[in-house]
Amino acid sequence: MPDSSRPGADHDSLTVLRALIEMSRPDQLLLMVLLYATGVLVAVVAGATLDPLSALVGFLLFSPVAVSVHYANEYADYETDHLTTRTPFSGGSGALVRTGLPRRLALRAAVAALVLAAVAVGVVAGIELWATGRVTTVPDAKALGLLALIAVLGWQYSLPPLALAWHGWGELDNALLGGVLLPVYGVAVAGEVTVASVLAFLPFGCVVFVNLLATTWPDRAADAAVGKATLATRLSAGRLRWLYAGGLLAGGVSMAAVHGGPVPAVVCWASLLAAPFLLWGLLAYTRRRSPFPTVAGMVLLAGAQFAGWVVAGL
Repeated sequence: MPDSSRPGADHDSLTVLRALIEMSRPDQLLLMVLLYATGVLVAVVAGATLDPLSALVGFLLFSPVAVSVHYANEYADYETDHLTTRTPFSGGSGALVRTGLPRRLALRAAVAALVLAAVAVGVVAGIELWATGRVTTVPDAKALGLLALIAVLGWQYSLPPLALAWHGWGELDNALLGGVLLPVYGVAVAGEVTVASVLAFLPFGCVVFVNLLATTWPDRAADAAVGKATLATRLSAGRLRWLYAGGLLAGGVSMAAVHGGPVPAVVCWASLLAAPFLLWGLLAYTRRRSPFPTVAGMVLLAGAQFAGWVVAGL
């Protein structure tokens, strides 16, 4: 689908603003708040002292990075969005297609958000250094390094040179980003990242992987038509179901491995609340179009683990 070269002059400012808000994917940002907060809790349970202001600044610096990744994905999926029939759980917002706004709006917004994140780090650090003579609320070098890695892998999910989602690696990339690196960034902001704190999020990373299998299934025909080779376009339905089952098995095995060690027992037991939805998702995968059971299972797992870490912290 050809893109318009016009920057949206035929659309009023309110339409553009609404599209930008939709393309930022507020529902996913809310889930990211939960995952980030879980990472902070993991650090606190491990012995770190909670600094609410530092935790808030850490997330505020992360937010434009996350938004830039979403905008980059909207730009890359412009053609797919024109061809597919959306579900309530489709990865993109479909805002460009719905409004007729030009594709380049998403790319410009992605660049602007990423620049905003970089500038914000410098501005906050500069103000604090000028006011107090030291920097205490801006994340340290390790946390900022993680944030930079999240930005790189997030952009490379959709865009060249790697365009991982277009070559069968997007599911793993997304599982690493949303399932592991995001909450580990929360750990890094609040305390020290350890092997144990990374292992604690492997079960959730496995569930994010199967969630990507489920959400890309309804778009497989459109993705294939534009050359986006997700696993759903490359593998048969039978192999995809085996891969889904393998992801759940890996999540269960990793959960058993961290039980009572890196992850308190209460968190592991709370995680079982998501099991019925994930098993339902396995039975429904490739047999029904809607990825609802898997998405619900992933969100429930995130909430259950957060609640479990709260109890562990108390």
